[in-house]
Amino acid sequence: MKSGTPSIAQDVSSGHRSRPASRRLREHLERTGIVVVLAVLVAVFAIREPAFLNVDNLFSILQAVSIVALLGIGVTITLAAGGFDLSVGSVAASAQMAASYVLIVWHGSALAAVAACVALGVAAGLFNGLLITRLRVPDQLATLGTLFLLAGLQLIPTGGRSLATGTVMPDGTEASGIFPDAFLALGRLRLFDIVPLPVLILAVLTVLAWIVMETTRWGRVIYAIGGNETAARLAGAPTSRYRIAAYVASATIASLGGVLIAARVGRGDVSAGHSLLLDAVAASLVGYAVWGAKRPNVFGTVVGAVFVGVLLNGLTMLNAPYYMQDFIKGVLLVLALAFTFSVGGRPDSRV
Repeated sequence: MKSGTPSIAQDVSSGHRSRPASRRLREHLERTGIVVVLAVLVAVFAIREPAFLNVDNLFSILQAVSIVALLGIGVTITLAAGGFDLSVGSVAASAQMAASYVLIVWHGSALAAVAACVALGVAAGLFNGLLITRLRVPDQLATLGTLFLLAGLQLIPTGGRSLATGTVMPDGTEASGIFPDAFLALGRLRLFDIVPLPVLILAVLTVLAWIVMETTRWGRVIYAIGGNETAARLAGAPTSRYRIAAYVASATIASLGGVLIAARVGRGDVSAGHSLLLDAVAASLVGYAVWGAKRPNVFGTVVGAVFVGVLLNGLTMLNAPYYMQDFIKGVLLVLALAFTFSVGGRPDSRV
C-alpha cells in the first residue's frame, strides 16, 4: 500500500474522531439554543429601540410574564405527571372574580380574599384529580370540562358583569366595598421602587417548585408516573394520590395568579384569563427546549415565559401590528419544539 493512500483503519479512526465533535456541537446547540436566541432578541430590540433596556421596561416585562409563568409552572407539574391541565386559565380568572366578590360585595379583608382564592384553587384541583383518577376521565377532557364549568360559574354571581365598586348586582343592590391597599399592594408594590412584588413571588415559587420537582422524592415519583404510570404503581407508588396532588398544586398556583391579576387591575374583570391558558401552555412547551431538557421542567417554563414576554414587548415597542402577535408566538413554539426534538435530538447515523 502506498504511503500517501489513507488506510481503512485511518478512515474509521477519523470518523470516530469527527463524530463526537459533531455530536458535542449538536448537544451544545440543543442546550443553549433558546437562551442564545433570547439574547439575540434582546440585542436586536435594544439596537432598534434603546429604551428597551431601560430598567423599568425590563421589570415591566417580568411583571407582565409573572402570571403566565406561574400558570405555566402548574401546567408543567401536570405534564410531568403524564397529564395536562387545561383549566389553569379559568381557575385564575375565577379566582380574581372570587377575590373581587369577597372584597367588594362581602366587604372582606385582603387575607380573606386570598384565602378564598386558595380554597377555590384547591377545590378545583381536587375536582380535576378525582375526575381523572376515580372516574377515569382522560386528563384533557376532565380539565376541559372544568375550564368551561368555571368560565360559566364566575359569571353567575354578577350576572355576567365585571365587578367594581358601584356595580349593580343582579338583585338590584349596589356593591359598595373597595379594594384595600394591602390587597392592591400584591400586584402593584415595587420593592425599592424598582422590583415588582409579583416578580419576587414568581422567583420564590420558581425556586420552591424546582427544588420539589428536581431534588425530592415527590418530584421523582411525579416524573416516574409521567414516564410509565404502570411501572411506578408496580414499584409501590400511590400513583392516584400523586396525580391528584399534581392537579391540586397546579390549580392552587393558578389561583395565586388570579390573586395577582385582581390586585393589579383593581377590579373583577370577566374577560381576564382568556389568553392565559395558551400563553401558559406555550411557556411550558418551550421549556422543553431549554438546556436540552426534553421534558417538562420548571426552570425551562419560566425561561419560555420570559422569551415570549421579551418578544411581545419588543414587537410592541417597534409598533408591530398587534394581530401578528399570536402568529409569532405560534411560530416560536413550533420552531422551538422542532429544534429540540429534530435537530437537537437527531441521532448520529454514521458508523
